[in-house]
Amino acid sequence: MPITDVFRKVSSAYSGGERRPLRGYLATLSTYGALVTGATVIGRRVGVRLPERVAVGDALLLSLATHKASRLLTKASVTSVLRAPFARFDGPAGAAEVNESVRGDGLKHAAGELVTCPFCSGVWIASALTAGLVFAPRATRLVATALSAVAVSDLLHFVDASLKHSAEEH
Repeated sequence: MPITDVFRKVSSAYSGGERRPLRGYLATLSTYGALVTGATVIGRRVGVRLPERVAVGDALLLSLATHKASRLLTKASVTSVLRAPFARFDGPAGAAEVNESVRGDGLKHAAGELVTCPFCSGVWIASALTAGLVFAPRATRLVATALSAVAVSDLLHFVDASLKHSAEEH
């Protein structure tokens, strides 16, 4: 049985009558795998050595930066132009963020899920920042610091607004 027939049969059994972009998911997973493999090959060729461990401070910095970058990519109003080919505006979500629904089929739908879901894009962003920490640690720490500062600033804006709201109620 040809592989395409096997894939079609598995896809049909999996989806239960729903339209699921399994081929699109396969394409995005393959792209992710190719990027990781490419970074590994380049790293070996140029002699980049993996660190024995990642410092706790770097892990926290990359965590905050990944969170902020994933929100900027997938939810920010200003980056909606990047998501527009794959998503439909559903309305504002508050604090300069928007709600969107994915449109299209196949690869377009899978890409739409990737660029509108902070959880999905977080894996890609964390991988890129981690690779950056290995290949260009100073530049990556600088970028991660800026993103982390914005994340903390956002949190402080919410705290400030909440305190003002509480004060107005009393």
